[in-house]
Amino acid sequence: MIPIEAVLARLSGLDAPMLESWIAREWVRPARQAGHLVFDEIDVARCRLILELRDELEVNDAAIPVVLQLLDQLHLTRRQLRRVAEALVEIR
Repeated sequence: MIPIEAVLARLSGLDAPMLESWIAREWVRPARQAGHLVFDEIDVARCRLILELRDELEVNDAAIPVVLQLLDQLHLTRRQLRRVAEALVEIR
């Protein structure tokens, strides 16, 4: 688990108010441990993605949740397809 300070140190261009805003909008969903926010590597990667969407691809804040939702759906579909493929291998 990664504390918020380490996330901010890892990601250039990300500050505490911005990250708190993303958490409030549920773009990033860290866990709580002993009353403190803690992040997984996947949360850090998601923050990096949001920064890239905003800064490099110039996606505005209104479109970011749409992009994130589509990516989440894509990853879910890939996991489901992987499970189906594994089940088919077991049947043979």
